[in-house]
Amino acid sequence: MLGFIRSLTKSRIGVAFALVFLGLIALSFAGADISGAKFGGGGGNADRAVTVGSTHIGTIEVQKAMSNALENARADSPTVTMKDFVAQGALEQVVDSLIDRAALMEWARLSSVGMGVSSRLVDSEIAKMSAFQGADGKFSQAAYKALLGQKGISDALLRDDVAKGLMARQVLIPAGIGSTMPQSVVLRYAAVLKETREGVVQLVPSSAFAPKTPPTDADLAAFYKANGARYQRPERRTIRYAIFDETSLRNVPAPSDAEIAARYKLNAATYAPTETRTFTQVIVPTEAAAKALSAEIAGGKSIDAAAAAKGLTARKIAAITRANLVSQDSTAVADAVFGAAQGKLAQPAKGALGWYVIRLDGVTAVPGKSLDQARAEIVTAISAEKRKIALADLSAKFDDAFGSGTGLADVAKSAGLTVITTDPLEANGTVPGRPDIKPNADVTPLLQAAFGMEREGQPQVAELKAGERYVIFDIGQITPAAPPPLAEVKDKVAADLQTSRGYGAAKAATDKVMAALARKVPLAEALKTLGVALPPAQSVNIPREQLNAMQPKIPATLQLMFEMAQGTAKKLEAPDKAGFLVVVLNKVTPGAVKADDPFVARARVELGQLAGREYVDELRMAVREAVGVKRNEPAITALRTQLNGGQ
Repeated sequence: MLGFIRSLTKSRIGVAFALVFLGLIALSFAGADISGAKFGGGGGNADRAVTVGSTHIGTIEVQKAMSNALENARADSPTVTMKDFVAQGALEQVVDSLIDRAALMEWARLSSVGMGVSSRLVDSEIAKMSAFQGADGKFSQAAYKALLGQKGISDALLRDDVAKGLMARQVLIPAGIGSTMPQSVVLRYAAVLKETREGVVQLVPSSAFAPKTPPTDADLAAFYKANGARYQRPERRTIRYAIFDETSLRNVPAPSDAEIAARYKLNAATYAPTETRTFTQVIVPTEAAAKALSAEIAGGKSIDAAAAAKGLTARKIAAITRANLVSQDSTAVADAVFGAAQGKLAQPAKGALGWYVIRLDGVTAVPGKSLDQARAEIVTAISAEKRKIALADLSAKFDDAFGSGTGLADVAKSAGLTVITTDPLEANGTVPGRPDIKPNADVTPLLQAAFGMEREGQPQVAELKAGERYVIFDIGQITPAAPPPLAEVKDKVAADLQTSRGYGAAKAATDKVMAALARKVPLAEALKTLGVALPPAQSVNIPREQLNAMQPKIPATLQLMFEMAQGTAKKLEAPDKAGFLVVVLNKVTPGAVKADDPFVARARVELGQLAGREYVDELRMAVREAVGVKRNEPAITALRTQLNGGQ
């Protein structure tokens, strides 16, 4: 089921479907960060965004669903803003998901359908959410109540959200499972996937038709004012931080004699005398065989030769203590080894694998340590532990101070720490216009949290190296995203203005070329008539398999070439009015596949998935039509304006 959901997220309706299946509230508790906005129900009649059957979806519900979706999106793109999110079509997807969830629940509850979601199924789904699990990995009622209270969500609201997601799965997923296509269609589709296309892409740049007279300062100022968004720099923030580690600690008490004595007693086995022995062993199945082999060795035969004569192997055992030998084999074998004299045979002993014939090879005695002898290492160990504890206590003390409203500078001063302020940084840690400045190793781990803070003066404590190195930090200054002063980008603006001025002539020239191509004039001849120097045309010879491998970033020119008919030409506008691209498709070579080609099996699976998604989409739209959906476009437009910051 989850695999099917993942595959849906890659389709044109996928993101909305993920929200439909997983739940707009439940999604945040299913394993994502739950630090986002609180949730709530819909608004009154005046605030209705959509009416679905007898269900009303308020603008407040849509707004909070957008906040939740944005928080989840920031897991992959920490710097994305609500304005960016809306521009990417998120509002439409969230509204669609709310409509689908409400419509599916309305439709399923019709007497003619009679579907439902049991309370036990909802319980099971909630119990699986990681946010509600305790330290033992199981559902915790205490954690459940605490988190719902923290987020301002009622039990009923969450359960309704989960129920809608479960209903969506029950209704929609079966519609897309097991979809197949006829073999003739599969073979044709496979051949298309293996086809090759040859053509030419020619850029007709606006700069080639730009006026030779440079623009005036007034022209530049006017153009910059009208196109400032093109030069906008991302938001920048300075980060103030102070590092503290063991060197920052004051008056950490030295270990007392009592502590040293207690540690020595606790680790008495470590400091007691030990003895290790090395030996060679041969394992035989019976006591009689062990005694016979021992007699041969005692008679002057080497243990290796005696074992080899019987098809056995004499194995050398590395240095081992008595306790370890008992745990690995048996007490009888340990008694035999540690009761033998060096270089002599031990008495045959019964072990875990049979009867052991043993020759003692070496004895190493390790003297123990008295309390005085062990004092230095015990002092070192206890001192390190005390410093670690003191450092953790200092971290907690700083955190409490921040929670009480004390600022970063005051906390740093009280501990004698030095506060460092970074240059204005972008979210990736770079300094605009200064590629020579690289993010500091201490600052890089702070970037995501720093750019997630709502405002300046919200200090935090973070651990840079577990138990050894900490940092306190906050935001010093936030510089909103905005275009830089014209003087800093004057050359770029001048070039763009000239390009813009050449745009109209480039468009006319491109239309002239397209008209000539329609009359079957070769591209090279059509370009000559323009009378300007153009960049050389790019030849293209690419199979569709290679094109598909470029997803999701397929160049627009190649995408267009694979949508054209052979012998035709089309034009594309380049970004930022930089000119036009003439795309000419000269030849299409169909792919050749046989029925037993493994590629056909892959094509069958892909077509089945595509067909399944279409079936799901058709059912989704049919459910909407059955229950009735009425959108309040003025309310949705007003909400879009609000989410964009009133712009």
